Amino acid sequence: MKAIILCGGLGTRLREETEYRPKPMVEIGGRPILWHILKYYARFDVRDFVLCLGYKGQMIKEYFLNYEAMNSDFTISLGRLSAISYHAEHAEQDFRVTLADTGANTMTGGRLARVRRHAGKERVLVTYGDGLTDLDLDAALRFHEAHGRLATVTTVRPSSRYGVLDVNDSGTVEAFAEKPTLNGWVSAGYFIFEPEVFDLLDTAESCILEREPLERLAAEGELMAYRHDGFFFAMDTFREYQQLNEIWESGTAPWANPRNSRTLGTGHTPTQRLRRIAPSLVKAAS
Repeated sequence: MKAIILCGGLGTRLREETEYRPKPMVEIGGRPILWHILKYYARFDVRDFVLCLGYKGQMIKEYFLNYEAMNSDFTISLGRLSAISYHAEHAEQDFRVTLADTGANTMTGGRLARVRRHAGKERVLVTYGDGLTDLDLDAALRFHEAHGRLATVTTVRPSSRYGVLDVNDSGTVEAFAEKPTLNGWVSAGYFIFEPEVFDLLDTAESCILEREPLERLAAEGELMAYRHDGFFFAMDTFREYQQLNEIWESGTAPWANPRNSRTLGTGHTPTQRLRRIAPSLVKAAS
């Protein structure tokens, strides 16, 4: 099974970093967030990837072209008979990564449509190049297979960006909740698609996955939601970039070992889970 990762956006809300590199190459703990996403999938035996490149895509190409040398000790012979001998092996020996240019200004649906030839005629996993999770992918796949529809989207409970007050008619605050979990579910951006989903996409730059294709799937009863009550964190701002780095430095990053991270307990919002695994982040996450 292949995992397709959307890597072409501009990342304008993270301009402090994305002015110089594509968002998937912004580093968490000294490694691109894209590397963390690949490693997450690999923990569920998914090691065949298709990357949809766009903005500064050449930097992602260069990263993988130089991966062997930058992650191994090696001996190089200079001159006309140049040769390189690598010593030992890194943990990504069996990764297969297809890097596909999908246009500088192409929207998400158009990017997916343009890599259809690389996806084959099988079920695919799809996500964005900026979100980390401890989602039990095996459980999500079992859910997908059981319902038999064309698409599954992973959902999480959203948290309010603000403290919520319960105020009576006299102005007395009767209750206060700091960024509580809200009702409803929002997309976490981890999808499972049957190959027929590609029939709803268009290679035009203007095709947006989250608009007509997903809206049509929902209207036809072909889109199901897998409810994830664990960790999910999207890196949209510089503050969130800092938070993810602090989580990694704490040594308890949930996405690094998604199977074990769920032993921390379920039913927590992302911010609540942050507080439980990294007490130093209480201020930053509030």
